[in-house]
Amino acid sequence: MRRAPVLEAHDVTFAYGETPAVDGVDLEVTAGEFVALVGPNGSGKSTLLRLLLGLLQPDRGTVVCLGAPPPHVPEPWRIGYVPQRRILDLDIPATVEEVVRSGRTARRGWWRFAGHADRDAVDHALESVALTELRRRPVGELSGGQQQRVLIARALVSEPRLLVLDEPIAGVDLAAQRLFRDSLVHLVEAHHTAVLLVSHELGAVADDLDRVVVMKQRILFDGPPRELAATGVSLGVHADDLPRWLEELQT
Repeated sequence: MRRAPVLEAHDVTFAYGETPAVDGVDLEVTAGEFVALVGPNGSGKSTLLRLLLGLLQPDRGTVVCLGAPPPHVPEPWRIGYVPQRRILDLDIPATVEEVVRSGRTARRGWWRFAGHADRDAVDHALESVALTELRRRPVGELSGGQQQRVLIARALVSEPRLLVLDEPIAGVDLAAQRLFRDSLVHLVEAHHTAVLLVSHELGAVADDLDRVVVMKQRILFDGPPRELAATGVSLGVHADDLPRWLEELQT
């Protein structure tokens, strides 16, 4: 039986001044679906994510997230979001564990004490990105890649229904990528979380994806990974083969 959509975009269009960034995009992601969004730099991927999350308003078209327009989602903690290479404030007086635990606050309510479920979720999130041994470390002392892993864990800890990730593993070592992959698969399979992942490197999750969506201002391909691979495009790093494929497809 087909699961209900958790994210829908219909004819979504957006431009920065006279420069079009997103052109008539239709996209749907259902519960328990693992979708990768790929395209060359400047193709509008990050802009589309911001439109889907309500951080930007489309010039035309509609977005529905968890059954409502993004500004009116009734339980916004049900949406996890990791933006592209956001670096934490080096002066923030908080440990890794405290930052990750803050991802449970909206779900639990700030007036309630953390319970066993909250502590277990924090432990699991830290383990999933290989940060358990650094849990007491101030985040300001971490490297950029480690800080990115903190933000990933913070998004995972609320056990979202929709998880949106924009280049989350840039600068993250291979061992942590594998743990991250295992955590994503667990969310999809055990909790039916929908995952929308933007990445130039899909090697770690290539065998787990349900769909690959290729974008260059508009959607040029949306289908199973094997169909994209059959065209000669790898699901590894797309620095070379994907842009060539895009240009060939458009001509």
